[in-house]
Amino acid sequence: MSNIPKKNVSNKAGNRFQSLSVEEYEEIKQAFELFDTTNSGRINPSELKQAMQSLGFDSRNPTIYEMICDLDTPEAHKRGGIDIEQFVDAINNKLGDKESRAGCQRIFQLFLSDPDATSITSNDLKKIAKELGENMSKEELDDMLKRASSNGHELTFEEFYQIMIKKTFP
Repeated sequence: MSNIPKKNVSNKAGNRFQSLSVEEYEEIKQAFELFDTTNSGRINPSELKQAMQSLGFDSRNPTIYEMICDLDTPEAHKRGGIDIEQFVDAINNKLGDKESRAGCQRIFQLFLSDPDATSITSNDLKKIAKELGENMSKEELDDMLKRASSNGHELTFEEFYQIMIKKTFP
């Protein structure tokens, strides 16, 4: 177990991370601990960048890769890496508040294979499922789109946003 301090939280992960639930903060903390192989409470951003490159994130998920590159600063190297708060800040700032329109727009963009696309397709969902290690059939993905979208085969940002703020799936 890492030497990362526990956050004193009530229903949110501290004032600094208002858009994160306690569960989301804990998930990010677990990811941080995975890369903190020395249990020092710090991770070296250049090592994290190399690990993500080896996993193919430089081409599969440019938003996450860009966030890691942003963490790889001379200041981080002087301090011996980044701590959990800097890591959470970076993720929170990059993805944004999932309850705000702008935050949902950034999350929506993560689903799109083509940055110029305006809707999420079955192929986009297949790519995301594969990245997450989920083995979903074309029929399952098509069913998701059929239930979530007005036209039954692609999800617009407006439909995505409504699902995100309602926290329910038809």
